[in-house]
Amino acid sequence: MMSQEQEKKPFGVEDYDNLEQSLRFSAEPDGEGQPGGMEMKMADISWVKRKFLDVPYADQSPAQRLDLYLPEEGEGPFPLVVHMHGGGFGMGDKRDDHMDTYLKGLAHGYAIASVEYRLSGEAIFPAAVLDCREAFRFLRRHAAEYSIDPDRFCALGGSAGGNLAALMGMNIPNGQFPGEEGMTFDTECTVQACVDQFGPMDFRHMDEQARANGVSFVDHDTPESAESSYMGGALPTLSDEWLAKADPATYINEDMAPMLVEHGCMDRLVPFMQSVNLVHAIYEKLGHGRVEFVPLPQADHEDREYSSEWNLRVLWSWLDKNLK
Repeated sequence: MMSQEQEKKPFGVEDYDNLEQSLRFSAEPDGEGQPGGMEMKMADISWVKRKFLDVPYADQSPAQRLDLYLPEEGEGPFPLVVHMHGGGFGMGDKRDDHMDTYLKGLAHGYAIASVEYRLSGEAIFPAAVLDCREAFRFLRRHAAEYSIDPDRFCALGGSAGGNLAALMGMNIPNGQFPGEEGMTFDTECTVQACVDQFGPMDFRHMDEQARANGVSFVDHDTPESAESSYMGGALPTLSDEWLAKADPATYINEDMAPMLVEHGCMDRLVPFMQSVNLVHAIYEKLGHGRVEFVPLPQADHEDREYSSEWNLRVLWSWLDKNLK
């Protein structure tokens, strides 16, 4: 039997183990914009000496802000890891307690950024992706000002943030993502590496995969599910063409960045096969050299194993190989 300390999750909500379904967003949210009963835990950033907080990268919404943290030693330009938070596309915060883990990258010589984006309650897909793409353009445009290297960017995220990070990792050219048609940009949103942790990818088949694995919740097709809320309607009522636009596998191409994918086999919110199928799709189109897959046999969604010392060694070692 696990001790209370062993059971405690380092990510997200304290009562994660008590969840009986996936995130839903049709119920009246609380004052912080979270589903009822969910409490967002925030990171301790007081110790970081060099930081730029709530920097606007666009002007369409107050949500379009980012935080940037620089290593204490050195003048740069530093390689940059850009975090996109999870929360089912409908909740979360760029300064939530995931950052307690990722800010450890400062000691490894990485600058760390975290992006806030429009949530599904404000704007449905593709708004969140467009925000992330614009945040990367902003960071590349202002790289010299912030002592970061525009040729050494990594997109990183877990859960919904994993989907966003994987889409960034596809290096889709300006003007070729839904919502950018006919627009012009002065900076590309290119990244050189990508880390996807347990992200949902192919929304159409999540419930099918959940029924097959007997572990994950079978409720993604409901109108109030996180994915339905994000895509603008109950998933079964939406076209395959529309849902494919949010699936990173749709955009696999020769210019995609090297990708690290991690996923727990016991994930209750996002079926493990979501990552398996993405990795296989990359293998089929680009061979085995472009993606590294790390299955976690006993890990649940947002499991403490992702922030364990052994897994952080995997993460920093992979980043050192692909970004430095």
